[in-house]
Amino acid sequence: MFKKKETLVTAFALFSLFFGAGNLILPPLLGFNSGDQWLIVTIGFGLSAVAIPVFGILAHAKLQGTLIDFGNKVSPTFSLIYAFFIYAIAIALPSPRTASVTHEMAIQPYWEISSWLTSSIYFALVLLFALNRSKILNILGKILTPAIIVILILIIGITIFSFPFDFGSTSIASPFTNGILEGYQTFDAIGAVVVGGVIIISINLKYTHASYDDKKLLIRNAAWFAGLSLFLIYMGLILSGALVHSVFDADTSRTEILSGLAIQSLGNIGNLFLSILVGLACFTTAVGIVTGTADFVASRFNDSKSIYTITAILGSILGVLVGQFNVAYIIAVAIPSLMFIYPITIILILLNVVPNKYASSIVFKAVTITTILFSIPDFLGSISALSPAADTFSWIPLQQYSLGWVLPALIVFVVTNLIKLGTSE
Repeated sequence: MFKKKETLVTAFALFSLFFGAGNLILPPLLGFNSGDQWLIVTIGFGLSAVAIPVFGILAHAKLQGTLIDFGNKVSPTFSLIYAFFIYAIAIALPSPRTASVTHEMAIQPYWEISSWLTSSIYFALVLLFALNRSKILNILGKILTPAIIVILILIIGITIFSFPFDFGSTSIASPFTNGILEGYQTFDAIGAVVVGGVIIISINLKYTHASYDDKKLLIRNAAWFAGLSLFLIYMGLILSGALVHSVFDADTSRTEILSGLAIQSLGNIGNLFLSILVGLACFTTAVGIVTGTADFVASRFNDSKSIYTITAILGSILGVLVGQFNVAYIIAVAIPSLMFIYPITIILILLNVVPNKYASSIVFKAVTITTILFSIPDFLGSISALSPAADTFSWIPLQQYSLGWVLPALIVFVVTNLIKLGTSE
């Protein structure tokens, strides 16, 4: 049985692996735009950026496996293709984005150096951590995460107590669904299925004599604690953004809002604290993604250590190449891939969490295929050149909110289980 200390360290490690570039820069601007609807936006954001990722970790705790296990009930071939796309997206977009955010917010304001140099040094350090993965839990859980949380609490706490609870009107047409879709950009559902495997392997390496049930309980407790911490931080950042609506211009960027919050709350030293926060938050996520991707590739070659090392090196090189682009460009490029892969990821997470009697192979196949088909209009709509084609599917419920897959997937889940129940009687 694990002590509270081990649970807390694991929870902090999970928090730091989740809390990266998007988690830091998205909520303040979301709150700034949400105005008096900030709480509704927070709930929507929490569904896609907290609840689904926590369920992803719970699914890992249940499966005690890797990302490949998430889609096996659909088919081994599907699972392999899905895993390939997930790791390709993770290593090509959110991982490099952490270096880009670090350069724009923690390096560029102080030193006139190129983004190439920043991303090169950054991913050299990421590679160093990835190659010493047995120490990841201790380093993340005992050192980096507490530092991240302390700085965040300072910024949020001082902002909340420094400004009157006076909110402007919202500039968001659909606060709840906008919050959900903005949560996609955190990549946390994808992060859950990627870094969850990292946590599983790291726990197995560290606690070799622990039983399956004890490890499962450790991961579940840590997931709920990390999820609650994430939600409170998101709520605080969204509320902080909403409170400073009169301080910034309407066209202020994500990074400018976050920098402004740091200065408003901590004064001139705020930028220094923010730089430390950005560097730590982004770095831990990049380590998790590179490590998870290397684990996946190595697992296809009998857990070869040399393949793990080569993949970690290649992932770091890709991070350098993409990480030198600016944040806004990387976010824009990511949208189409997210609109397609995110619904599939959410469905696989939920199907792996529900009791097995409601998630047979037939149910997995039917619901997943439905989700893929009804995600295509959202994908087309996210590409400006193809968006007119997406209008053809405007008859689908919730399609106008880019959530056209939700009701069809739910209906197929219920109907398939009813048919299965009827045939078994």
